[in-house]
Amino acid sequence: MRQKYRGGTKTAVIFATAALLVLPANSVARFGRSPGRAASYATPTTVSGSASAVQATTLSALGLLGGLGSTSTTVLSDTGTLAGTNQARDAYQTLGSVPSLLTAEVLSASTFSYPNQVDSQSSLANLGLAVAGVKIVADSVAAQASQVAGAAGTGSTTISNLSINGIPVVVSGYPNQSVPVPGGQVVLNEQSISSTGTAVVNAIHVTVSGVADVVIASATAGIS
Repeated sequence: MRQKYRGGTKTAVIFATAALLVLPANSVARFGRSPGRAASYATPTTVSGSASAVQATTLSALGLLGGLGSTSTTVLSDTGTLAGTNQARDAYQTLGSVPSLLTAEVLSASTFSYPNQVDSQSSLANLGLAVAGVKIVADSVAAQASQVAGAAGTGSTTISNLSINGIPVVVSGYPNQSVPVPGGQVVLNEQSISSTGTAVVNAIHVTVSGVADVVIASATAGIS
C-alpha cells in the first residue's frame, strides 16, 4: 500500500510541474500570439486605438450677411485615443441624439491594446437619421477593427434591417458598398488600411455635399 501511495505522489508532482511549464505559454496566447511568434516581433512603438458610436459634422446655414457659414461636429460615445499598450478605454450611453439630425439608443464604444494587438469596436441600436431629405433607419449597427503587430489590420461590420427613404437595402458585407442618395452617397462597411496596417472601419458613412458628413459606428486599430 505504501508503494502505491508513493507512486501516485510522484505522478501528481509530474503533472503539477508540467502545468507550471505550460502557464507562461497560455499567458502569452491570451494577448493574441504564440511564444514562437512573439520572438519575431519588435517592440511596438506606435499604437492607435479609438472608437465612437457617432461622428456628425454639419454645415450651418449662411449668416444674414451672406457669410460662409460654419461647421459643427458632435461625437457620441467616444473612447478617445489609446496612448500605448496594455490600455483600455470605453464609452457608453443609453440614449444619444444630434438635434434635427439623429437619434439612437444603447450607444457603446471600446478599444483595447495588448503587447502586440489592438482591438476596437462600436455599436448602437434603433438608428434614425434624417439629412437633407434622406432618411436612414436601422435596428442595429456595429463596427469592429483589429490589428496584430506585423500583419495588416482587419475589420467587419454588422447592419440589421437597414432602409433608406423607406426602401430596404441589402447589405452585401463587402467593404465600401456605395448607395447613391440625392446630393451624396451612403457607404456601408467603409474600410481603409494604412501603409502601417492600421485599420479604420466605419459601418455607415453618409455624406451630403454642403450639408453633412455623418459616420455611424467607427472603429480604429493600429500597432506597429
